[in-house]
Amino acid sequence: MKRSLSFKDNVPLLYLIATPIGNLQEFSPRAISTIQESDFIACEDTRNTSKLLDFFQIKKKLISLHEHNEVVASNQIIELLKQGQRIAYLSDAGFPAISDPGEILVKKCLENEINVSVIGGSNALLVALVGSGLSTERFYFHGFLKAKKTEREKELLKLKDKEETLIFYESPHRIDETLNSMLIVFGDRPAVIARELTKVHEEYIRGHLKELADIAKETLKGEMVIVVSGHVSENISISDETILKEYALTDLKLTTKDRIDLVAKKLSLQKRRIYNLIMKNQR
Repeated sequence: MKRSLSFKDNVPLLYLIATPIGNLQEFSPRAISTIQESDFIACEDTRNTSKLLDFFQIKKKLISLHEHNEVVASNQIIELLKQGQRIAYLSDAGFPAISDPGEILVKKCLENEINVSVIGGSNALLVALVGSGLSTERFYFHGFLKAKKTEREKELLKLKDKEETLIFYESPHRIDETLNSMLIVFGDRPAVIARELTKVHEEYIRGHLKELADIAKETLKGEMVIVVSGHVSENISISDETILKEYALTDLKLTTKDRIDLVAKKLSLQKRRIYNLIMKNQR
């Protein structure tokens, strides 16, 4: 076990700074102040970080650290920190090391007895989860799925029985393939697409996976977060007779879909079982 005070005197310190995921006004005064006081800014993409710094009228020396050079760049940063230089690391949007580079840098700093401190900010997965309307009691963040269909569906199979709300990142050119894979593996669960978060075209699309998979691909632009309801364990102790009785007692003025939804919620059952039972008894 090792305890370390982040701001202990004479111990080198690396700052990890969360950057806005869209709206630049979400960049905190503390983050701006820390950058202003730094000697170097390490970043995932110097072009994107230059635009961010220009917006706040900050000029700093930049060090490129991305997924293809993280080991070499981390060693360079560690040497500068040991020399007494003040350095902060920024990924392009959101938190470093969350589906972005930074994890190797942190590990190498700790191996070299260099403290790290995180300056928080906006985070796409939490913004999407809270705004989704799905359960926030427990959740599992997976990030990006594999690009190949077979590998992607193997990943999803491992997640199929998780009861936690599931959260994924996805890009526009793969969104339709990912939604179809989710529908195949998970079935038609409640799900939400949250796109362009904190930007002027922010949109939440709430429904079920089949509905989301049928959306015209060209209307889904920008970086997206997919939030999917967790697995609901089937309550096999409830008899078919009980289900049919509850269904018969629902408001006849409602659609079949709405009546099934009400019964599913009341009895904590999957809608598929109720639907199949209703269709069987209507023949």
